[in-house]
Amino acid sequence: MDSPWDELTLAFSRTSMFPFFDIAHYLVSVMALKRQPGAAAVARKNPFSSWFTAMLHCFGGGILSCVLLAEPPLRFLANNTNILLASSIWYFTFFCPCDLVSQGYSFLPVQLLAAGMKEVTRTWKIVGAGGSIITNFEQLVKGGWKPEADEWLKMSYPAKVTLLGSIIFTFQHTKYLAVSRHNLMFLYTMFLVVTKITMMITETATVLFAPLEDTLGRMLFGWQQQFSSCEKKSETKSSFNGTGSSTSKPIAVASDTVKKKHTKKTE
Repeated sequence: MDSPWDELTLAFSRTSMFPFFDIAHYLVSVMALKRQPGAAAVARKNPFSSWFTAMLHCFGGGILSCVLLAEPPLRFLANNTNILLASSIWYFTFFCPCDLVSQGYSFLPVQLLAAGMKEVTRTWKIVGAGGSIITNFEQLVKGGWKPEADEWLKMSYPAKVTLLGSIIFTFQHTKYLAVSRHNLMFLYTMFLVVTKITMMITETATVLFAPLEDTLGRMLFGWQQQFSSCEKKSETKSSFNGTGSSTSKPIAVASDTVKKKHTKKTE
């Protein structure tokens, strides 16, 4: 007989993401798009372009996984139900009368609930940072791509936690991590939810990864810097010793001159 913990984690791993968790994922993704400068004006002038960009935000992870697995990138279009659901979220977010959707989403409890539910879907879609990566292509097509904001060069929080999750689940799948899959899914999801909610409440983006990245960076890539600093210190000491010896020479010469003058006077 399984323990209550195993029953809980197993039931959690079998939870269906449709429709409530998917709705939260689409809502958070589309609201992130709407908050971008000029997004509302683009939706009014060119609704198809806005809709296509919203689909990239909602299904970016699926598109990226298809590319990496050598599958058709637009395979997500075959799921008509999810397309209709994401399109409905996009339409009501941008064109709802009196902007009711945005006003309702502006309350912090609603944002925390939606963000927590979205993080649950990240475990089921472990390539969950695809939205921010795929949108680089969208920005390039529209002429708004900037190299310094590229997701590969400056990884965001979703990209970092997804990379961490993919490594952990790979170790579990290859039997290097002795933990059951449903237990790992539950623990990883709780980590995502707690971290995300903490970041939103404290309004900070460096809850965990900044100290860890700094420590790993010093351990793995700080040897050259330490070696160069040691070289600079040795050069400074040698230059100081050379300066001291050069200044002592005139003093010795002056003392000899004084001695000679003193002997002449005595004679």
